[in-house]
Amino acid sequence: MNAKSQIPGEVFVRPVTRQDYDQWLPLWDGYNAFYGRAGATALAPETTGMTWARFFDAHEPVHGLVAESGGQLLGLTNYLFHRSTTAIEPVCYLQDLFTAESARGKGLGGALIHGVYERARLAGSPRVYWQTHQTDLTAMQLYDKVAEHSGFVVYRKLF
Repeated sequence: MNAKSQIPGEVFVRPVTRQDYDQWLPLWDGYNAFYGRAGATALAPETTGMTWARFFDAHEPVHGLVAESGGQLLGLTNYLFHRSTTAIEPVCYLQDLFTAESARGKGLGGALIHGVYERARLAGSPRVYWQTHQTDLTAMQLYDKVAEHSGFVVYRKLF
């Protein structure tokens, strides 16, 4: 599972390592800024720190992959496995996906999604799912090619 998987253009999708933090953090911050979590609404540093720590805790179901080329991180995806009442095996939730602006349109998003697919298959998961904002039309063009829209609408209550 820790092996690198190569995609066209000498870009590799691989599990995040502790040495990646300095390059991972700007991608993470960019992802959060895209969803309005920046400045006064930014995630607390403790939340980012805990997210990072979970990647390296064998008891956590949270995992991270990065897309790398020439020693530079160009994208990230974070996913987790959880129980479901409709399956025996844990299902895979792809929670975060982000690529550097300079790397967009070059297949990295799809490669990261397929990296999650590969790890979900290895874990015996019956499905991978995710959500996106209805205004993220660019991402939805990719998502429509690599998965099917389930038709479900997400509701939430913040506390």
